[in-house]
Amino acid sequence: MKHVLFVCTGNTCRSPIAEALLKARGVKGVEVKSAGVFASPGSDASSHAKQALKERGIKHQHVASLLDEELIQWATHIFTMTDTHKQFVIDRVPEAIDKTYTLGEFVGDRKDVSDPFGGSLSVYRGTLEEIDSFIEKLVNELK
Repeated sequence: MKHVLFVCTGNTCRSPIAEALLKARGVKGVEVKSAGVFASPGSDASSHAKQALKERGIKHQHVASLLDEELIQWATHIFTMTDTHKQFVIDRVPEAIDKTYTLGEFVGDRKDVSDPFGGSLSVYRGTLEEIDSFIEKLVNELK
């Protein structure tokens, strides 16, 4: 069983979108969670993130989680949205270095995922498309 953890800042936009997109693909043998380095535990996903997913036919129940050592230990693969998030994980748990990547880095694209926080629904749609292109490549790598 592979345990995939997506990490962003507040766990209300990018990482829940990535979690929902990967879960929607129904990859056998893969369990998925998300967390934020500065999340407010219990928060919902942003309304624009939920709307962008809904437009894709994906309904995702989300409750924000704060990144902690237990989640880092649980994960076999940690995918962050930026290099800064990646460094945060490694600083917190140095032995996680061999399983922590930016999402783009893992699929051969060094680009960070843009942060839609505070943007319009259109901005969130763009971020969803960006993440979805990475998830499509990620699924092939996980198989």
